[in-house]
Amino acid sequence: MGWLAAGEGYEVALVEGRVTARATAGRSAGRQLKTLPKAVREHPETDRLRRFAEWLDRHAASCVAQVDTWMVSSLPVPTGLIARVWPDEAWQAALRDLVVVGDDPDETGFLRDATADGSLKLVDLDGETVRIAPETVTLPHPVLLPDLDDLREFAAELGVVQRVEQIHRATWLRPDDLAPTAAEIRDFAGGRFPSRFGLAARASSLGYRVSGGYATCRVRDTGRTVEASVWIGEPYWDGDSETGALSWHDGDGKSLRLPDVGRVAWSEGMRMAAALYAGRTVEEGKGA
Repeated sequence: MGWLAAGEGYEVALVEGRVTARATAGRSAGRQLKTLPKAVREHPETDRLRRFAEWLDRHAASCVAQVDTWMVSSLPVPTGLIARVWPDEAWQAALRDLVVVGDDPDETGFLRDATADGSLKLVDLDGETVRIAPETVTLPHPVLLPDLDDLREFAAELGVVQRVEQIHRATWLRPDDLAPTAAEIRDFAGGRFPSRFGLAARASSLGYRVSGGYATCRVRDTGRTVEASVWIGEPYWDGDSETGALSWHDGDGKSLRLPDVGRVAWSEGMRMAAALYAGRTVEEGKGA
């Protein structure tokens, strides 16, 4: 978007997401101003640009949320769809440098480009640029990537920065020695907060849903919907509260035994519980 006239002697434009003005006359002609003059602040073009900037922010957040959903659930994404949205800067920022896997597990690399003909350009672990064009690709959850350590090391060499947290996402592996009938984890129980409201607010700020007395995280894992939940206290309780046990339920609300929880659902549930627990009140003199 170029510069737009905003009254006599000024123009406005969006520069790095901010409404910026420049003079069109006098000694300062062509120079960007550090602040908006009053006449410019109240001009209709300035208001229109502000509203447009707010829409762009919402659009960018929506793109990130959608790509995060594809990644967390490892859903197949049509290659043609990625190619179609790639020219949009917000979509490109959300998708660029994510690890993509094609039909063949060897077709794995960091997404660098998508062409109009529906093909994707990846940088593989050998540092080679390869082109793939399967009907669909996946953006795997990191717990499903067998070469995760190599990908992290190579990403550091390339200076990769992912807008959607994938390869550097905190992951937890489900232990093999779980009791067959166990149904909850208490590793992150007992984290105390001054108020139940504060604990719920932390859950919401981290992107988790608060429903009744629980913070919840829903993902698709191995073809089914699974919801992880952590007890955070009675909804209308005003006093202090603490995190409770972590458990998982299927799409019908049936409690799952721990050995039956899939790898992605396990990792995302533990990630949620750990993130909530990290915000607890730590007494002076005790470790965090």
